Amino acid sequence: MTLSDFPRDLVRDQRDWNRTYAALAEAGPVRQTPLRRRLIRLSARLAYHPFWNADRPSATPAELRHQVRVQERREGGRAA
Repeated sequence: MTLSDFPRDLVRDQRDWNRTYAALAEAGPVRQTPLRRRLIRLSARLAYHPFWNADRPSATPAELRHQVRVQERREGGRAA
């Protein structure tokens, strides 16, 4: 399954989740609470997206995470 097989909003939410997680890892104590809340909201949106209700044996959340990470690395490589 490729990244283009996933709905755009699902890919967008996964990218936002990755960015928020990275920001939380670098945040000081003052900024942690809003970032944690954002992660919780994004996690729920990712977990309960209607895409997962359809019968797609090759489509898994792990595959989405992997595909997004691969794409982010590619985009990061171009920007450097």
